[in-house]
Amino acid sequence: MNTSRVAIVTGGSRGIGRAISLALARQGCSLVVNYQSNEQAARQVVQAIATLGQRAMAVQGDVREPQQASALVEAALAEFGRVDILVNNAGVTRDGLSMRMSDADWQTVLDTNLSGAFYCIRAVQRPMLRQRSGRIIQISSISGVRGNAGQANYAAAKAGLIGMTKALARELASRSITVNAIAPGFIDTEMTGALGADQVQRVTEQIPLGRLGRPEDVAAAVAFLASPEAGYITGQVLGIDGGLGI
Repeated sequence: MNTSRVAIVTGGSRGIGRAISLALARQGCSLVVNYQSNEQAARQVVQAIATLGQRAMAVQGDVREPQQASALVEAALAEFGRVDILVNNAGVTRDGLSMRMSDADWQTVLDTNLSGAFYCIRAVQRPMLRQRSGRIIQISSISGVRGNAGQANYAAAKAGLIGMTKALARELASRSITVNAIAPGFIDTEMTGALGADQVQRVTEQIPLGRLGRPEDVAAAVAFLASPEAGYITGQVLGIDGGLGI
């Protein structure tokens, strides 16, 4: 019988998601590592979690599809019997100026980053309500707080996550389920790796702490919000941005 807390991390195989999965494992959680296409990366995360002494499973699923979001939660329940933590981390970018943004690029980002999070939350609510406990953590972005040129779709989706977080925090508080959001700034991942050296330098010059963030910086905040010590925090947005949002 599994007695550890169980966490689902969407997009948990790479970058920030991978760091979150490992941080929660170090906190003693069993993990469900969701991925869409990179099975090898997901299995590597599962193996890394096993070396930390925790159980984990990789589950393929496209959270844009409500049925697949539900199947993800069902797989977690079948394997572990409960879900204590949901981290909505899955996300994509399709940057471009709004006047030239295609319908497909707009819709893909909204479907993945916003609707996908909602579908996962809807699926996980019933078991959390039965448990009368749970932690839901949304990975938003500084773009959702202050906007960013060329990211109308991404900023809209990430701002939507913040609004959803606050609404659901009110809905679920009576059952001791907390809902919070994290708004990372520029984090050193594959996404920012696509930037040129000049762009990275210009961005870094704007950050009071003078560096890009690391995936582990975000993961540490998630681990805290998922912990028992954060039980009186809900409906909040925590910036992990090196001071960029000041």
